[in-house]
Amino acid sequence: MAQVLEFKLPDLGEGLTEAEIVRWLVEVGDVVAIDQPVVEVETAKAMVEVPCPYGGVVTARFGEEGTELPVGAPLITVAVGERPASGEADTAGAEGSGNVLVGYGTSEAPARRRRVRREQPVSGASAAGSRAVTGQGAAPVAVNGQAGAPESEDGPVPVISPLVRRLARQNGLDLRELTGSGPDGLILRADVEYALRAAARAGGAAQTAQPHAPVPQATSTATAPQPTAPQPTAPQSTAAAVHGEIRTPLKGIRGAVADKLARSRREIPDATCWVDADATELMRARTAMNAAGGPKISLLALLARICTAALARFPELNSTVDTDAREVVRFDHVHLGFAAQTDRGLVVPVVRDAHARDAESLTAEFARLTEAGRTGTLTPAELTGGTFTLNNYGVFGVDGSTPIINHPEAAMLGVGRIVPKPWVHEGELAVRQVVQLSLTFDHRVCDGGTAGGFLRYVADCVEQPAVLLRTL
Repeated sequence: MAQVLEFKLPDLGEGLTEAEIVRWLVEVGDVVAIDQPVVEVETAKAMVEVPCPYGGVVTARFGEEGTELPVGAPLITVAVGERPASGEADTAGAEGSGNVLVGYGTSEAPARRRRVRREQPVSGASAAGSRAVTGQGAAPVAVNGQAGAPESEDGPVPVISPLVRRLARQNGLDLRELTGSGPDGLILRADVEYALRAAARAGGAAQTAQPHAPVPQATSTATAPQPTAPQPTAPQSTAAAVHGEIRTPLKGIRGAVADKLARSRREIPDATCWVDADATELMRARTAMNAAGGPKISLLALLARICTAALARFPELNSTVDTDAREVVRFDHVHLGFAAQTDRGLVVPVVRDAHARDAESLTAEFARLTEAGRTGTLTPAELTGGTFTLNNYGVFGVDGSTPIINHPEAAMLGVGRIVPKPWVHEGELAVRQVVQLSLTFDHRVCDGGTAGGFLRYVADCVEQPAVLLRTL
C-alpha cells in the first residue's frame, strides 16, 4: 500500500516568507526521484528550483503558475512505495532525504495566504493536482456566467500566469494562435496585449473601409454587460492595457528592489561627491597584466581591489547604521556588492571577503556571479550581506550618476565610462582616458572630509596604480 506524503514549500532562508510559482517541472502522474527539482519559484531574492525530499509518483499539485504561496503551504503530494503502471523501478523512500533548502517541513502554514482565483470550478483530481486550462482551443463559452473553454486534447498552452489566460479569454483571443516570446515559447502578458492591439487596429481599419457597416454585437459573454448578476471584473491594469497603458505588478525581484530603494531614500540622508580621474595608466597596467599570461584580469576586479584598499584607510564607509540602537556598526570585512542588470531587473550579487582576494580571484568570482545573475540561479545568500557596493554604470554608456545607496549599507562607489578626453598631463594638453568617479554616502556615518578622502584615494589609485603597492 502506497503512503501519500505531502511536500510543503520549504523555508527558503534569509527571512523569506513567500514565493511565486514560476514553472512546474513535473506533472501529476510523473515519477520523481529523491531530491529531484519539482518546481521553480521566484522569491524576493532570486529564482530557486525546489527539490522534493521524497521519491514516488506525483498524485497532486497545488497552485498554478503565477500563484504566490507562503512558506509551509502544500506544493505536491507524492505516493511513496507505489509502483508506477509503466513498470518502472520503485524509487520511493518514505524517509526522504531531508535536503530541501533551509528548514524543510514547516508544520504550519502562516494564516495569511494569497492564491490566484480560478475562473471556473474544477472537480476531482484536477482540482487537487492539475493545472486549470482555460481560454484555449475553441471559442469561449459561458460557464455559470463566466467565460471558459474546454481543455484541448493537445495539452495546455504554456502561459506565464492565470492573469494572461483571463485577459485572452475575456477578449475572445485564442492562445493557440499566438507565438510566445518567453523562454521555450512561453506566452507572456505582453504577447497577449500586442495581439489585442493588432486586432483593434485591424478592426478600426475595417470600419474605416466600410463606414456604413452595422456595429456587431458582443460575441462573448465575458464582454457582455451583466446588470442583474455582476461578475468579477479584471484588474484595472488588464482593461487599461488594451487602451495603451501597461501596468506591471511590483513583486518578486522587481518588488524587492523597489522596496529597498524606497526605504533607502526614506531612511538614509545621503550625499554625493564626484571627481574626474585620468585612467590611462590603469588601463595600461591592465593590458600589461593580461599580456604576461595567465587568467585575464577584468577592469572591475582592479576597481574592486582599489575599493577594498580605500576602505581599509577609511573604514567609516564600510558600515551600517543600527537605527534602533542609534549606533554605527563598522565591519572588519568587506563583502563587496556589485550592481548587475538582468532580464528580471537589477540585482546586486555579493563577493564575500573581497578584501582577502587578489585580482585573479576577484575576476573569477565576478564572472561566476554575473553568469548566475543572467541565468537566474543566484541564491538568496549570494544576494545579501553586502557591506559596500561598486556600481559600474559606465557599461550603459553614461559618464556620471548619483546612485541610491543599497540599504542598509552606508556608501556606494559609482564608475562612469572611460573615454578619450582632452586632459592636462605633465603640463601639456593631451588626449587621455578619463573616467568620472562618484561616491554616494550616508552622512550619518561620516562627514564630507572622510568621503572626499576616500574618493580622492580611489582617484589617485586609478591615476597611479603603483599607489596600491602600499596596501598589498
